[in-house]
Amino acid sequence: MTALEWVTGLAYLIASTMFVVGLHLMRSPASARRGNLLSAAGMVLAIVATFVYAAVTFGGNWIGWTALAVGLALGGAFGAISARQVKMTDIPQLVSMFNAVGGGAAAAVAFADFVHRIAESAATGAGEGHIELTVSIPIVLDVLIGAITLSGSVIAAGKLQGIIPGKPIVFPGSRILNVLMALIAVAAGVLTIVLPPSALTLSVLLVAALAIGVLMVLPIGGADAPVVVSLLNAFTGLAVAMAGFVIDNQAMIIAGALVGAAGTILTLQMATAMNRSVLSIIIGGFGTGDTVAPAGGPGADAAGVRQISADDVGIQLAYARHVMIVPGYGLAAAQAQHEIAELAKILTDQGIDVKYAIHPVAGRMPGHMNVLLAEANVPYTQMLQLEEANPAFDTCDVALVVGANDVTNPAARRPGNAVSGMPILDVDHAKSIVVVKRSMSPGYAGLDNELFSNTKTGMLFADAKGGLADIITSVKEYVAN
Repeated sequence: MTALEWVTGLAYLIASTMFVVGLHLMRSPASARRGNLLSAAGMVLAIVATFVYAAVTFGGNWIGWTALAVGLALGGAFGAISARQVKMTDIPQLVSMFNAVGGGAAAAVAFADFVHRIAESAATGAGEGHIELTVSIPIVLDVLIGAITLSGSVIAAGKLQGIIPGKPIVFPGSRILNVLMALIAVAAGVLTIVLPPSALTLSVLLVAALAIGVLMVLPIGGADAPVVVSLLNAFTGLAVAMAGFVIDNQAMIIAGALVGAAGTILTLQMATAMNRSVLSIIIGGFGTGDTVAPAGGPGADAAGVRQISADDVGIQLAYARHVMIVPGYGLAAAQAQHEIAELAKILTDQGIDVKYAIHPVAGRMPGHMNVLLAEANVPYTQMLQLEEANPAFDTCDVALVVGANDVTNPAARRPGNAVSGMPILDVDHAKSIVVVKRSMSPGYAGLDNELFSNTKTGMLFADAKGGLADIITSVKEYVAN
């Protein structure tokens, strides 16, 4: 081992340690920012070490270095601009596109390495020798997983953005076609491993895997969107780990394994939070996707619903002792996180205990509500997860639901419907309930929310941003008096 290889390996080890410690710090909202920065610093170290090693080892190939510099500049600029300008409602789409880029890049690395080995064998006159299994198997798995992640994440982003309908898309023969593509992918993968290296068999595997990604995500409904984003994130990690094995890069192996493991654990936790298996989610067919409804009235399905005004809400909140806020996707869609934070601060300044009840699958990606509230500088100590929040509803004076639907539906406690068995926030245990919503339209699951017709519930039909602004004005008046 040369001195350069030793130093590069040490840099990778330090970077990997930073990844592990950073991921550990991300477990708590209090230390998540430091964990993110530490992990980012580790990635910078790994990239610098790789550049130095490549510069010394491969010398001045100006074509390759130019292509690398251009790609780094374009990709870095696009990523930085996108991350800074993206709206909170579009974060899930951005995460999906990051998953797509990660999986696609990993597959490209494996494919390029495979083609390079074929060309190298031809140039040295080695003939049609087999590639060792320790390399050929990771190449096949990398191309398979990476391509599925690439196409599946693009479709998921399209669904989240509304370019592709959020409802399950199933056409005659789709299941059979999916199975056929899987069989072709397996056959092409096996042939790539056992036969002399051929770009044709790997290309067939690539095309089949891309088709599988599309066919896997199309039938998945909007209700499963958070779990799908998490699952594809795990796929990205696995693809990167396989790419690390292909090019013998320890940093990629460790980083990919961490992402894959974390994504898998999160996927299983979110599936549990929806009382659904990962297999049933992949099979798809659940959820109707977004429905945009006009604000301003209850609509036709308002039997038994009690409509209230912002002034009614204001007086309840001003004289409450314990308030629980339940944020949902409607809050993100209206970009009303700053209004809800302002309202909570006004109440807190008056000595009122305010907490936020966060459901694991509220929103459209893992941790969507936590990120949304953190942007508005909501103290992490006020955010309660499902297990902590539910007992608190029993002593809650007012539960303020803003844009949440399926995660508060009491119908989940009864068998025989789309959300049966799904752990929900026990909002109906509060003494009084206020729901801020544009209309009576159902959530992703396509099921009417029984909470809306509860005798303790008052419905404020308004856009979350406008409705909260009116509530803030009302609360200020009562507090001043």
